[in-house]
Amino acid sequence: MSNFLSQLTKSERPRLLRELNYMNLEEIRGFCSERGIPYRIVAEHSNGKVKATKDTDRKPIVLARVRRYLRTGHVGQPTRISAQIVREENPPARLGPRARLYYRWYAKEFEGVMGLLRDLTAGRVRDGAVARVLAMEFWTRGEAPTFEAFARSWTKAKAEEHRLLTPEYAYLTDLRHQRADGEWKALRTAKAKSALETLARIAPVRAADGRLFR
Repeated sequence: MSNFLSQLTKSERPRLLRELNYMNLEEIRGFCSERGIPYRIVAEHSNGKVKATKDTDRKPIVLARVRRYLRTGHVGQPTRISAQIVREENPPARLGPRARLYYRWYAKEFEGVMGLLRDLTAGRVRDGAVARVLAMEFWTRGEAPTFEAFARSWTKAKAEEHRLLTPEYAYLTDLRHQRADGEWKALRTAKAKSALETLARIAPVRAADGRLFR
């Protein structure tokens, strides 16, 4: 079991953990790919196979895995959607409030799905972040909600949309605290560069022959 953070001083550890938030998804996924830390969501299928989907975990989820890896050396398990929630076929043309919203069915190309959700929310639902995050939260905990249950949950989540703003979303967090000025891009680049340099130093990639790549 490896605690990579133990190589840092007491002041360096919190600085690195803060700087991780300034890395963009491409930088984070690059780090993860080289070390086998999963970020792509997988789905079970009725034939027993488990396949990677086109969906990826949100930044806070991936960074939580990175932080755990730095503390323990464990890469963790990918987010998995159970076979009961997965549907290969498209949703039926006609849907009712008590029909289930299965994985893949929340998509703007399925007008019947979007139309029903608009009807159930007085026209408020759009293909936005809150709905997509909420749908994935249902699916990854093994639940395909009814459309009416999803609409109720969306209404509540929309009213509490500020809760989606976590420290991992560095720009939005800095914007809220009036720290995002015209120099923010340069700030982000500098903090991400610092984080990547520290990560390469304390958690290098190890090749099959035992060599370390920094």
